[in-house]
Amino acid sequence: MTTPKKIERVQTGVRIEKNTLKVLKALAAHKDMGLGDLIEGIVLHSFEGKVPFEPETLAFIEQVSKAYGLTLTSEDSHSLNES
Repeated sequence: MTTPKKIERVQTGVRIEKNTLKVLKALAAHKDMGLGDLIEGIVLHSFEGKVPFEPETLAFIEQVSKAYGLTLTSEDSHSLNES
């Protein structure tokens, strides 16, 4: 286990697709963590080219995504337009 590091967090207003947010909130609740902590973990893993989730978590994400109607994939990320 690593030594805890002191950090400074800031409040931000991030816009995100609504079904993606629903899945992220469900995942954060499932992991018993805050949404910001979950997003930080995903980003830090991605910055290092690491996969942020184990197979069991990916299965949960797939199940929740279906329940909330999330059909977007990483291929969609550069072609999203707001209506």
